[in-house]
Amino acid sequence: MKYRISVLFGAVSYGILSTIVSKAYGHGYTLGQVVGCQLAVGCLLAWLLVLGMHLKSRRGNLSNAESASPERQGFAKATWKQRLLLMAAGMPTGLTGLLYYQSLRYIPNSLAILLLFQFTWMGVLVQSIGQRRRPSGIQLFTLVVLLGGTLLAAGILDQGLSAFNALGLLFGLSAAASYTLFILFNGKAVPTMAPAHRSAWMITGAVIFVFVLFPPEFLTDASLLIGLLPFGLLLGLFGAFLPPVLFAIGVPHIGGGLAGILGAAELPVAVMLSAVVLHEQVTGIQWAGVLIVLIGVALPELVRHKRGPRSPAAHAVEF
Repeated sequence: MKYRISVLFGAVSYGILSTIVSKAYGHGYTLGQVVGCQLAVGCLLAWLLVLGMHLKSRRGNLSNAESASPERQGFAKATWKQRLLLMAAGMPTGLTGLLYYQSLRYIPNSLAILLLFQFTWMGVLVQSIGQRRRPSGIQLFTLVVLLGGTLLAAGILDQGLSAFNALGLLFGLSAAASYTLFILFNGKAVPTMAPAHRSAWMITGAVIFVFVLFPPEFLTDASLLIGLLPFGLLLGLFGAFLPPVLFAIGVPHIGGGLAGILGAAELPVAVMLSAVVLHEQVTGIQWAGVLIVLIGVALPELVRHKRGPRSPAAHAVEF
């Protein structure tokens, strides 16, 4: 149960980010300040965790078997090539944050999070192209359910596309594409390294990427002292630090299918906070669309359990 709660809380943490970012924009902070401060705080927390683990290990508080685990040995023997590979794999994290947070300037939070969730069908598309294999019937049916739920939840069917900012839609879909790349790279980049160390190197790459695009002037001016720091602490904690750690703890024990279902909690949390905190209008039809999207996320796992153990030829959608 604790591993399920870990993944669930990680998803809920992601769900509150858009509301915090909108509040930061309301106080006059820029995209570079918001994303840069978030990643800087997250990077600091990630390396503090690594340092704490290292010091604990040196004091002998960890068992000999745990200290000699393949993950720890993998970290100890990691080359700079592997570390650079992890930093490169972490860059889409920074890009996703930039694109997603930029979309919030043009479209409602509830729509932005729905657009980000399009990584579901994008992931299936990339997987099908990479493996040169047509998606299975359950995958195609799931994608239809997801897209139908998205149209309802976004309010596109009753308001039309003309009611939404085209630039915001483009940024939102681009964020989904970037997040798809992050998922793809995250699963393949140095999997033998301990999760905490992998996360630290990946977020380091994201920080470097964002700081190149947006030089961190907030570190030298008075922005942190006059109000940016609280937003950075919240975003860094709930966006860049806690979710990767919590997913690293829970996902290996519960599996990717159930993790995808629990991870979908990000969507209703974001929509609910948009309605309650930001006072965005969310109609009954839109809530029905959110429910359909959640059903679409859970559908492959439900089918897999009904059929029994999954065969190599019958792949469900993995998130």
